[in-house]
Amino acid sequence: MKKIASLFFLIGVLLPIYSQDLTAEVLLDKTLQYHDPNGLWDEFKASFFVTMESPKRPLRKSEITLDLSQSFFDLKVQIEENKWSATLNGEECALTFNDSAEITPEIEKEFRLNCDRAKMYRDYYSYLYGLPMKLKDPGTRIDPKVNQKSIDGVAYWVLRVTYDPSVGSDVWYFYFDQTTYALKRYQFFHDESKNDGEYVILKDELDVAGIRMPRDRSWYYNSDDTYLGTDLLSN
Repeated sequence: MKKIASLFFLIGVLLPIYSQDLTAEVLLDKTLQYHDPNGLWDEFKASFFVTMESPKRPLRKSEITLDLSQSFFDLKVQIEENKWSATLNGEECALTFNDSAEITPEIEKEFRLNCDRAKMYRDYYSYLYGLPMKLKDPGTRIDPKVNQKSIDGVAYWVLRVTYDPSVGSDVWYFYFDQTTYALKRYQFFHDESKNDGEYVILKDELDVAGIRMPRDRSWYYNSDDTYLGTDLLSN
Protein backbone atom coordinates (compact mmCIF):
# COMPACT_ATOMS: atom_id res chain seq x y z
CA MET A 1 0.00 0.00 0.00
CA LYS A 2 2.87 2.37 0.76
CA LYS A 3 4.29 1.79 -2.75
CA ILE A 4 0.89 2.50 -4.33
CA ALA A 5 0.45 5.63 -2.25
CA SER A 6 3.93 6.79 -3.21
CA LEU A 7 3.14 6.18 -6.88
CA PHE A 8 0.00 8.28 -6.72
CA PHE A 9 1.94 10.98 -4.89
CA LEU A 10 4.58 11.05 -7.62
CA ILE A 11 1.93 11.23 -10.33
CA GLY A 12 0.26 14.11 -8.53
CA VAL A 13 3.58 15.93 -8.27
CA LEU A 14 4.83 15.23 -11.78
CA LEU A 15 1.67 16.12 -13.71
CA PRO A 16 1.74 19.81 -12.74
CA ILE A 17 5.47 19.93 -13.47
CA TYR A 18 4.95 18.30 -16.87
CA SER A 19 2.16 20.71 -17.78
CA GLN A 20 4.51 23.59 -17.00
CA ASP A 21 7.23 22.09 -19.21
CA LEU A 22 4.84 21.40 -22.09
CA THR A 23 5.42 24.34 -24.41
CA ALA A 24 3.33 25.16 -27.44
CA GLU A 25 6.19 24.03 -29.68
CA VAL A 26 6.42 20.64 -27.97
CA LEU A 27 2.63 20.18 -28.02
CA LEU A 28 2.46 21.04 -31.71
CA ASP A 29 5.23 18.57 -32.50
CA LYS A 30 3.42 15.84 -30.59
CA THR A 31 0.07 16.42 -32.31
CA LEU A 32 1.77 16.51 -35.72
CA GLN A 33 3.42 13.20 -34.90
CA TYR A 34 -0.04 11.80 -34.17
CA HIS A 35 -1.90 13.16 -37.20
CA ASP A 36 0.94 13.15 -39.75
CA PRO A 37 3.53 10.68 -38.40
CA ASN A 38 5.43 10.45 -41.68
CA GLY A 39 5.41 14.15 -42.56
CA LEU A 40 3.28 13.69 -45.67
CA TRP A 41 1.05 16.75 -45.55
CA ASP A 42 3.19 19.09 -47.69
CA GLU A 43 3.01 16.53 -50.53
CA PHE A 44 -0.60 15.51 -49.85
CA LYS A 45 -2.35 14.12 -52.92
CA ALA A 46 -5.72 12.40 -52.53
CA SER A 47 -9.47 12.63 -52.98
CA PHE A 48 -11.98 12.38 -50.16
CA PHE A 49 -15.73 12.81 -49.74
CA VAL A 50 -17.59 15.08 -47.34
CA THR A 51 -21.35 14.84 -46.70
CA MET A 52 -22.73 17.95 -45.01
CA GLU A 53 -25.83 17.48 -42.87
CA SER A 54 -27.66 20.55 -41.61
CA PRO A 55 -31.07 21.04 -39.95
CA LYS A 56 -31.95 23.93 -42.28
CA ARG A 57 -30.28 22.97 -45.56
CA PRO A 58 -30.52 20.08 -48.02
CA LEU A 59 -27.91 17.34 -47.95
CA ARG A 60 -24.71 18.41 -49.68
CA LYS A 61 -22.29 15.81 -51.05
CA SER A 62 -18.81 16.92 -52.03
CA GLU A 63 -15.78 15.22 -53.54
CA ILE A 64 -12.57 17.12 -52.80
CA THR A 65 -9.27 16.48 -54.57
CA LEU A 66 -6.09 18.11 -53.32
CA ASP A 67 -2.62 17.88 -54.82
CA LEU A 68 -0.63 20.34 -52.74
CA SER A 69 2.66 19.83 -54.56
CA GLN A 70 1.01 20.83 -57.87
CA SER A 71 -1.26 23.57 -56.45
CA PHE A 72 -4.26 21.62 -57.69
CA PHE A 73 -7.75 21.70 -56.20
CA ASP A 74 -10.96 20.18 -57.49
CA LEU A 75 -14.40 20.29 -55.87
CA LYS A 76 -17.46 18.45 -57.13
CA VAL A 77 -20.75 19.16 -55.34
CA GLN A 78 -24.19 17.53 -55.52
CA ILE A 79 -27.17 19.30 -53.90
CA GLU A 80 -30.52 17.67 -54.64
CA GLU A 81 -30.87 17.59 -58.45
CA ASN A 82 -28.07 20.07 -59.16
CA LYS A 83 -24.34 19.48 -59.38
CA TRP A 84 -21.44 21.83 -59.97
CA SER A 85 -17.66 21.77 -59.96
CA ALA A 86 -14.78 24.16 -59.40
CA THR A 87 -11.22 23.38 -60.42
CA LEU A 88 -8.08 25.37 -59.68
CA ASN A 89 -4.90 24.29 -61.43
CA GLY A 90 -2.33 26.81 -60.33
CA GLU A 91 -3.86 30.13 -61.38
CA GLU A 92 -6.21 28.54 -63.92
CA CYS A 93 -9.87 28.28 -62.91
CA ALA A 94 -12.62 26.18 -64.48
CA LEU A 95 -16.28 25.97 -63.45
CA THR A 96 -19.18 23.78 -64.51
CA PHE A 97 -22.86 23.60 -63.60
CA ASN A 98 -24.80 20.44 -64.44
CA ASP A 99 -21.95 19.45 -66.79
CA SER A 100 -22.02 22.77 -68.66
CA ALA A 101 -19.20 25.31 -68.65
CA GLU A 102 -21.73 28.08 -69.28
CA ILE A 103 -22.30 29.86 -65.98
CA THR A 104 -25.10 32.38 -66.31
CA PRO A 105 -25.35 35.38 -63.97
CA GLU A 106 -28.42 33.75 -62.38
CA ILE A 107 -26.53 30.53 -61.66
CA GLU A 108 -23.52 32.43 -60.35
CA LYS A 109 -25.73 34.41 -57.96
CA GLU A 110 -27.88 31.52 -56.74
CA PHE A 111 -25.03 29.04 -56.25
CA ARG A 112 -22.27 31.59 -55.61
CA LEU A 113 -20.30 29.87 -58.32
CA ASN A 114 -17.28 31.90 -59.39
CA CYS A 115 -13.49 31.70 -59.26
CA ASP A 116 -13.13 33.82 -56.12
CA ARG A 117 -15.50 31.44 -54.36
CA ALA A 118 -13.50 28.48 -55.71
CA LYS A 119 -10.36 29.89 -54.06
CA MET A 120 -12.29 30.32 -50.81
CA TYR A 121 -13.33 26.64 -50.93
CA ARG A 122 -9.74 25.59 -51.63
CA ASP A 123 -8.49 27.53 -48.61
CA TYR A 124 -11.39 26.31 -46.46
CA TYR A 125 -10.94 22.59 -47.14
CA SER A 126 -7.16 22.62 -47.11
CA TYR A 127 -7.20 24.47 -43.78
CA LEU A 128 -9.80 22.41 -41.92
CA TYR A 129 -8.69 19.02 -43.21
CA GLY A 130 -5.06 20.07 -42.93
CA LEU A 131 -5.28 20.73 -39.20
CA PRO A 132 -3.20 20.60 -37.09
CA MET A 133 -0.47 20.65 -39.78
CA LYS A 134 -1.70 24.06 -40.99
CA LEU A 135 -0.65 25.56 -37.66
CA LYS A 136 2.87 25.50 -39.06
CA ASP A 137 1.92 27.90 -41.87
CA PRO A 138 3.56 31.35 -42.10
CA GLY A 139 1.56 34.07 -40.41
CA THR A 140 0.37 31.81 -37.59
CA ARG A 141 0.90 33.26 -34.12
CA ILE A 142 0.77 30.57 -31.43
CA ASP A 143 0.71 31.61 -27.79
CA PRO A 144 3.75 29.91 -26.24
CA LYS A 145 1.81 29.03 -23.08
CA VAL A 146 -0.13 25.75 -23.07
CA ASN A 147 -3.34 25.95 -21.06
CA GLN A 148 -5.59 23.23 -19.66
CA LYS A 149 -9.37 23.21 -19.81
CA SER A 150 -12.04 20.67 -18.90
CA ILE A 151 -15.22 20.46 -20.96
CA ASP A 152 -17.98 18.01 -20.01
CA GLY A 153 -15.56 16.28 -17.66
CA VAL A 154 -12.80 15.84 -20.27
CA ALA A 155 -9.47 17.62 -19.78
CA TYR A 156 -7.63 19.06 -22.79
CA TRP A 157 -4.39 20.80 -23.58
CA VAL A 158 -5.29 24.12 -25.23
CA LEU A 159 -3.44 26.34 -27.69
CA ARG A 160 -4.49 29.91 -28.41
CA VAL A 161 -3.78 31.00 -31.97
CA THR A 162 -4.04 34.31 -33.80
CA TYR A 163 -2.81 35.33 -37.23
CA ASP A 164 -0.95 38.12 -38.94
CA PRO A 165 -3.48 40.71 -40.19
CA SER A 166 -2.73 39.74 -43.79
CA VAL A 167 -3.78 36.16 -43.00
CA GLY A 168 -6.80 36.51 -40.73
CA SER A 169 -8.33 38.37 -37.79
CA ASP A 170 -10.13 35.60 -35.86
CA VAL A 171 -8.94 34.19 -32.54
CA TRP A 172 -8.76 30.38 -32.44
CA TYR A 173 -8.49 27.84 -29.63
CA PHE A 174 -7.39 24.26 -30.34
CA TYR A 175 -8.08 21.44 -27.87
CA PHE A 176 -5.89 18.32 -27.74
CA ASP A 177 -6.24 14.96 -26.02
CA GLN A 178 -3.91 14.94 -23.01
CA THR A 179 -2.71 11.39 -23.69
CA THR A 180 -2.56 10.94 -27.46
CA TYR A 181 -2.30 14.67 -28.40
CA ALA A 182 -4.99 14.17 -31.04
CA LEU A 183 -6.89 17.30 -32.02
CA LYS A 184 -10.37 16.88 -30.52
CA ARG A 185 -12.12 20.21 -30.93
CA TYR A 186 -11.53 23.85 -31.79
CA GLN A 187 -13.35 27.16 -31.75
CA PHE A 188 -12.95 30.61 -33.24
CA PHE A 189 -14.15 34.09 -32.39
CA HIS A 190 -14.51 37.13 -34.60
CA ASP A 191 -14.79 39.23 -31.42
CA GLU A 192 -14.03 37.21 -28.30
CA SER A 193 -15.63 39.83 -26.02
CA LYS A 194 -18.96 39.18 -27.75
CA ASN A 195 -18.66 35.36 -27.54
CA ASP A 196 -19.50 35.14 -31.22
CA GLY A 197 -18.14 32.58 -33.70
CA GLU A 198 -18.43 28.82 -33.52
CA TYR A 199 -16.96 25.71 -31.97
CA VAL A 200 -16.40 22.33 -33.57
CA ILE A 201 -16.36 18.87 -31.98
CA LEU A 202 -14.34 16.18 -33.73
CA LYS A 203 -15.16 12.47 -33.45
CA ASP A 204 -13.50 9.34 -34.82
CA GLU A 205 -10.86 9.35 -37.54
CA LEU A 206 -10.06 8.12 -41.01
CA ASP A 207 -6.68 7.58 -42.62
CA VAL A 208 -6.55 9.62 -45.83
CA ALA A 209 -3.25 9.20 -47.70
CA GLY A 210 -1.38 8.71 -44.43
CA ILE A 211 -3.06 11.62 -42.58
CA ARG A 212 -5.32 10.98 -39.59
CA MET A 213 -8.35 13.18 -40.30
CA PRO A 214 -11.47 13.62 -38.15
CA ARG A 215 -14.37 11.61 -39.55
CA ASP A 216 -17.20 13.61 -37.94
CA ARG A 217 -17.01 17.37 -37.58
CA SER A 218 -20.00 18.94 -35.77
CA TRP A 219 -20.51 22.71 -35.63
CA TYR A 220 -22.18 24.85 -32.94
CA TYR A 221 -22.56 28.54 -32.10
CA ASN A 222 -20.38 29.70 -29.19
CA SER A 223 -23.11 32.01 -27.94
CA ASP A 224 -25.90 29.51 -27.27
CA ASP A 225 -24.65 26.03 -28.34
CA THR A 226 -27.07 25.95 -31.29
CA TYR A 227 -26.28 22.96 -33.49
CA LEU A 228 -25.45 24.00 -37.07
CA GLY A 229 -24.57 20.76 -38.80
CA THR A 230 -22.09 17.93 -39.25
CA ASP A 231 -19.50 17.19 -41.92
CA LEU A 232 -19.06 13.43 -42.44
CA LEU A 233 -15.78 12.36 -44.03
CA SER A 234 -15.35 9.22 -46.14
CA ASN A 235 -12.69 8.03 -48.55
